[in-house]
Amino acid sequence: MTGHRNPTRRRAVGAAVAATALSLVVVATAPLTASAAVGRKSTTTAADPYANTDLHAPAATLTGAGSTFDQPFFTRAFYVYHQTDPGLTVNYASIGSGGGIAQFQAGTVNFGATDVPMVATDLAKDTGGPALQVPIDLGGVAISYHLPGVGSALHLTPSVLAAIFLGNITMWNNSALKKLNPKINLPNQPITVVHRSDGSGTSYIFSNYLSDVSPTWLSKVGTGKSLNWPVGIGEKGNEGVAGFISGTPYTIGYVELAYALQNNFPAAWLLNKRGNYVKPTFDSVAAAAASKPNLSATNFPIVNSNGANAYPISGYSWVLVYQQQKDATTGTALVDVLDWLSHAGQKPAKALGYVPLPPNIQQLARTTLLKVVGPDGTVLLKK
Repeated sequence: MTGHRNPTRRRAVGAAVAATALSLVVVATAPLTASAAVGRKSTTTAADPYANTDLHAPAATLTGAGSTFDQPFFTRAFYVYHQTDPGLTVNYASIGSGGGIAQFQAGTVNFGATDVPMVATDLAKDTGGPALQVPIDLGGVAISYHLPGVGSALHLTPSVLAAIFLGNITMWNNSALKKLNPKINLPNQPITVVHRSDGSGTSYIFSNYLSDVSPTWLSKVGTGKSLNWPVGIGEKGNEGVAGFISGTPYTIGYVELAYALQNNFPAAWLLNKRGNYVKPTFDSVAAAAASKPNLSATNFPIVNSNGANAYPISGYSWVLVYQQQKDATTGTALVDVLDWLSHAGQKPAKALGYVPLPPNIQQLARTTLLKVVGPDGTVLLKK
């Protein structure tokens, strides 16, 4: 049975990481509320080489909601955009992919963000007409853990990882784990599994991987944003899972790579499809992306790819926009922001633990945005 949030455990989160998790939430709401800017032609400043050099859309206010996978990237990128010209306000609510899709379908936000594109049945529910899905960032899902005295040295195979999340391996000194990690003194302690409690694209990527490598997982649990987890404690958002791992010894969970890096979490080395143990890094996630150059919103998974150095739990995140915008000014601001985000805005991504979009995927983003039109059918992106 799926676990629930435990207030006592939550209070155990260490002060440093609790502060980090809190700062992510505050930065995502405060700077983003007064965030990204368009309206006047600007020049790159010496203070920030990532500033855009030609922001030409009219001033407007935009709202978005969704993926916590995207939050660190959006926070920094929109802040950088804001430094160039404060003409545009962007309010982004980091509520999980499921919540972002729901708000987008209800027409209460200008854009949604999800780590898994919507399928045809979801698209049919949209109230604002045909929707487009724009690739916006690329990252990995790290298997992070809290084992006192053990750094980033834990090695896991697909079958052992699946067995842990199925509840079939319950102790850290299980013989299967000891065999994979003979140089680590694994403790005689129960394994505490933590997973997402909300509708999550990160959960989709993780469960998509487990479904691909474990027939048992596929038949018993499957792939989805919301799952009936066999074991574990549920926490909301990447922030919640990260905070729980940090404050609870002998825990294992999955978080977007940016959260693992920012919180200095150890991340397991996973045996990939080619038989190599790979740690989640910029290069290993990029290798996974390179294995699938012909990406689309209907053919998007890159988990368990065949690259020799590919990290097997990798994925893109997507922004949802309506093809026909009701207001030309707001629509122009929206496509300009997203075009910048998928091109020049990728430059800060690496510092945050994301892999900049490959050139072909940047082009896919622009080609998609060129389909967005105003009320009179005029293309809004002037590129």
